[in-house]
Amino acid sequence: MGPQGSGKGTQAARIAEALGIPAISTGDIFRANIKGDTELGRLARSYSDRGELVPDEVTNAMVRDRLAEPDAAGGFLLDGYPRNAAQVTELDAILADAGTPLQGAIALDVPREELLGRIAERARIEGRSDDTAEAIDRRLAVYEEQTAPLLAEYASRGILLQVSGLGSVEEITTLILEKLREAGLA
Repeated sequence: MGPQGSGKGTQAARIAEALGIPAISTGDIFRANIKGDTELGRLARSYSDRGELVPDEVTNAMVRDRLAEPDAAGGFLLDGYPRNAAQVTELDAILADAGTPLQGAIALDVPREELLGRIAERARIEGRSDDTAEAIDRRLAVYEEQTAPLLAEYASRGILLQVSGLGSVEEITTLILEKLREAGLA
């Protein structure tokens, strides 16, 4: 977990590889369903084509389907899910149905100024038109409003692992793996 620009996608891929489990990104799930022209993909596309956010019900159904795939049976790392309290409730239900409790939540902590610099650099390198100053401010505000409160929920469950997102990619990966080992999760 972490705001846009915290490095969560990069770290999810690295940690998942180190643990031999799939990194499951909601963005990847959306793209796979849309490309595969699934019923859920068509529904998601109908919202995104109108410039609307895909509702939680559609996102939750896609996550449920993805977590039921054989490669996730031995564990998985979610990237970009859950993003709000309703998705936490649904993830709990999905995992309860599977008889697999959530074992940990990794939160990358990065100061806002650093996030803004990283996102601006990414926009410059990748030519991302969605990384305008206004869009970045809005996404960070949505994170603070909807996702950051989830950290308190996971802390109350005793499963939150907070890691500084400052340093080299390798240093951050090492810190995360150390925290996972300390928690008995790696």
